[in-house]
Amino acid sequence: MKTTAIFIIVAGLLIGGSILFVNFGKTPESATKSDNVSIINGKQIIEIGAKGGYAPKVSIAKANIPTILKIQTRGTFDCSSALSIPRIGYKANLPPLGITEIEVPAQKSGAILRGLCAMGMYNFKIQFD
Repeated sequence: MKTTAIFIIVAGLLIGGSILFVNFGKTPESATKSDNVSIINGKQIIEIGAKGGYAPKVSIAKANIPTILKIQTRGTFDCSSALSIPRIGYKANLPPLGITEIEVPAQKSGAILRGLCAMGMYNFKIQFD
Protein backbone atom coordinates (compact mmCIF):
# COMPACT_ATOMS: atom_id res chain seq x y z
CA MET A 1 0.00 0.00 0.00
CA LYS A 2 2.78 2.42 0.95
CA THR A 3 4.78 1.49 -2.15
CA THR A 4 1.79 2.13 -4.41
CA ALA A 5 1.19 5.57 -2.91
CA ILE A 6 4.86 6.52 -3.35
CA PHE A 7 4.80 5.26 -6.94
CA ILE A 8 1.71 7.37 -7.73
CA ILE A 9 3.27 10.50 -6.21
CA VAL A 10 6.56 10.01 -8.07
CA ALA A 11 4.72 9.36 -11.36
CA GLY A 12 2.63 12.51 -10.86
CA LEU A 13 5.72 14.61 -10.21
CA LEU A 14 7.46 13.22 -13.29
CA ILE A 15 4.47 13.86 -15.55
CA GLY A 16 3.90 17.36 -14.12
CA GLY A 17 7.59 18.20 -14.47
CA SER A 18 7.60 16.99 -18.07
CA ILE A 19 4.65 19.21 -18.96
CA LEU A 20 6.27 22.25 -17.33
CA PHE A 21 9.59 21.53 -19.06
CA VAL A 22 8.00 21.27 -22.51
CA ASN A 23 6.01 24.52 -22.05
CA PHE A 24 8.77 26.49 -20.29
CA GLY A 25 9.79 29.64 -22.17
CA LYS A 26 6.92 29.56 -24.65
CA THR A 27 4.92 32.74 -25.08
CA PRO A 28 1.21 32.08 -24.63
CA GLU A 29 -0.79 32.78 -27.78
CA SER A 30 -2.85 35.40 -25.95
CA ALA A 31 0.33 37.37 -25.20
CA THR A 32 1.19 37.88 -28.89
CA LYS A 33 -1.40 39.39 -31.20
CA SER A 34 -1.71 40.97 -34.57
CA ASP A 35 -5.51 41.30 -34.56
CA ASN A 36 -5.15 44.44 -32.43
CA VAL A 37 -3.55 46.14 -35.45
CA SER A 38 -5.58 47.70 -38.27
CA ILE A 39 -4.99 50.18 -41.09
CA ILE A 40 -7.51 53.00 -41.47
CA ASN A 41 -7.11 55.89 -43.95
CA GLY A 42 -3.43 55.11 -44.50
CA LYS A 43 -2.57 55.03 -40.79
CA GLN A 44 -1.87 51.97 -38.72
CA ILE A 45 -3.85 51.74 -35.48
CA ILE A 46 -2.50 49.56 -32.65
CA GLU A 47 -4.77 49.02 -29.66
CA ILE A 48 -3.26 48.16 -26.28
CA GLY A 49 -5.02 47.83 -22.94
CA ALA A 50 -3.43 49.19 -19.77
CA LYS A 51 -4.59 47.82 -16.43
CA GLY A 52 -2.49 45.57 -14.22
CA GLY A 53 0.01 45.51 -17.09
CA TYR A 54 -0.35 45.85 -20.84
CA ALA A 55 -2.23 43.57 -23.22
CA PRO A 56 -1.22 42.22 -25.54
CA LYS A 57 2.40 42.05 -24.42
CA VAL A 58 3.61 41.63 -28.02
CA SER A 59 2.06 43.09 -31.17
CA ILE A 60 3.14 42.54 -34.77
CA ALA A 61 2.75 45.64 -36.97
CA LYS A 62 3.64 46.72 -40.52
CA ALA A 63 6.77 48.78 -41.11
CA ASN A 64 6.95 52.10 -42.98
CA ILE A 65 3.42 53.26 -42.08
CA PRO A 66 2.57 56.17 -39.77
CA THR A 67 1.12 54.63 -36.63
CA ILE A 68 -1.23 55.63 -33.84
CA LEU A 69 -1.12 53.76 -30.55
CA LYS A 70 -4.48 53.71 -28.81
CA ILE A 71 -3.88 52.94 -25.16
CA GLN A 72 -7.14 52.09 -23.42
CA THR A 73 -7.51 52.41 -19.65
CA ARG A 74 -10.46 51.01 -17.71
CA GLY A 75 -10.22 52.01 -14.08
CA THR A 76 -6.44 51.96 -14.23
CA PHE A 77 -4.86 53.22 -11.02
CA ASP A 78 -1.77 51.02 -10.95
CA CYS A 79 1.74 51.54 -12.24
CA SER A 80 0.72 50.81 -15.85
CA SER A 81 -0.97 54.23 -15.97
CA ALA A 82 2.49 55.88 -15.98
CA LEU A 83 3.59 55.01 -19.52
CA SER A 84 7.01 55.54 -21.05
CA ILE A 85 8.03 54.75 -24.65
CA PRO A 86 11.73 55.70 -24.75
CA ARG A 87 12.30 55.22 -28.50
CA ILE A 88 9.89 58.05 -29.35
CA GLY A 89 10.52 60.12 -26.22
CA TYR A 90 7.01 59.61 -24.82
CA LYS A 91 6.33 59.80 -21.10
CA ALA A 92 2.92 60.53 -19.57
CA ASN A 93 0.43 59.60 -16.91
CA LEU A 94 -2.61 58.07 -18.57
CA PRO A 95 -6.11 58.95 -17.35
CA PRO A 96 -7.79 56.25 -15.24
CA LEU A 97 -10.52 55.84 -17.87
CA GLY A 98 -10.45 56.44 -21.61
CA ILE A 99 -8.31 56.15 -24.73
CA THR A 100 -5.01 57.97 -25.16
CA GLU A 101 -3.76 58.32 -28.74
CA ILE A 102 -0.01 58.46 -29.32
CA GLU A 103 1.41 59.39 -32.74
CA VAL A 104 4.32 57.17 -33.79
CA PRO A 105 6.35 58.00 -36.88
CA ALA A 106 6.75 55.26 -39.50
CA GLN A 107 9.18 52.61 -38.22
CA LYS A 108 11.65 50.64 -40.34
CA SER A 109 11.34 46.90 -40.79
CA GLY A 110 12.88 45.12 -37.82
CA ALA A 111 12.32 48.05 -35.44
CA ILE A 112 11.00 47.26 -31.99
CA LEU A 113 9.04 49.77 -29.95
CA ARG A 114 8.88 49.06 -26.23
CA GLY A 115 6.55 50.62 -23.70
CA LEU A 116 6.91 50.25 -19.97
CA CYS A 117 5.42 51.50 -16.75
CA ALA A 118 7.19 53.93 -14.43
CA MET A 119 8.57 51.11 -12.27
CA GLY A 120 9.56 48.90 -15.22
CA MET A 121 7.38 46.03 -13.92
CA TYR A 122 4.95 46.01 -16.84
CA ASN A 123 5.89 46.29 -20.49
CA PHE A 124 4.79 45.71 -24.06
CA LYS A 125 6.59 45.34 -27.35
CA ILE A 126 5.58 46.22 -30.90
CA GLN A 127 7.58 44.51 -33.62
CA PHE A 128 7.52 46.16 -37.04
CA ASP A 129 7.86 43.75 -40.01
